[in-house]
Amino acid sequence: MVENVVTLAIIVAQIMAIVGPLLLAVAYTTWAERKVIGAMQLRQGPMTVGPWGLLQPIADGAKLFLKETVIPSGANKVVFIAAPMITFVLALIGWAVIPFAEGWVIADINVGILYLLAVSSLGVYGVVMAGWASNSRYAFLGAMRSSAQMISYEIAIGLIIINVLITAGSLNLTEIVLAQQSVWYIIPHFPMFIVFIAAILAETNRHPFDLPEDESSLVTGYNVEYSSMAFALFFLGEYANMILMSAIAVILFLGGWLPPIDIAPFNWIPGPIWFILKICAVLFIFFWARATLPRYRYDQLMRLGWKVFLPFSLLWVVLTSGVLLAFDML
Repeated sequence: MVENVVTLAIIVAQIMAIVGPLLLAVAYTTWAERKVIGAMQLRQGPMTVGPWGLLQPIADGAKLFLKETVIPSGANKVVFIAAPMITFVLALIGWAVIPFAEGWVIADINVGILYLLAVSSLGVYGVVMAGWASNSRYAFLGAMRSSAQMISYEIAIGLIIINVLITAGSLNLTEIVLAQQSVWYIIPHFPMFIVFIAAILAETNRHPFDLPEDESSLVTGYNVEYSSMAFALFFLGEYANMILMSAIAVILFLGGWLPPIDIAPFNWIPGPIWFILKICAVLFIFFWARATLPRYRYDQLMRLGWKVFLPFSLLWVVLTSGVLLAFDML
């Protein structure tokens, strides 16, 4: 009994050690995005609350926490409240299998990548539930757009991941990283890395693929009827998903916690620090895309996913398998 309590306490402590910094990272990702976009548009971004605007995310969170939660009279109240909670929780539980360094992982399971695919595929339910339960045409149309978009690009993401899996010969995320000790997979699979970055932009409904949240036609889409903390949970879930997808990109293509060169002074920096720095580099691409690229039309978005990314990633699976088989590496 005592051993079970101790084990449970250790697991809870591990979870809090990830969730606490992650929530702080989500808050300051919004600050970093506004600063980067401000710099690209030759303005300062947040500067009023705290030095260099560093307390702006805290002020925004306090404002949303103190506001009244308004539930539309025609909404399905149970589903309406459950939808943002599901979205937020799914954005957190994916981190259970993310290794920050060798041995630094809550659940080092052999099918970690399948777990991540399962969790990401469930994210569409929160969006659909929010759009349907709101009893609003704008919210429902945004939810339909988002579900079609997420399902379409998940197929391309799955095929891209297959390339990495057959190259590494494992579904365990730690083993995938360790297989990149000689060369990061971004080098042999560079076209797939580019497609993967574009696909995770679409998967997280980020610019230039933010059609489900199109302010000019959908008034922010599926979350238009949400306010206060219910809206904040959608907001936090979106940015937590951005960080999670960036972590997956780092593990699959950028060598996880491994340094770029295994010589001094690079190998003096701890592995988790390298992992976080690489995540920040991928997140910068999210910010860069939002600041510079125009929004796609919806037909262009779907055509890109089904007629370009899907055939190209499938072709790359065939090429990768052929090369590995030719060199007797499978």
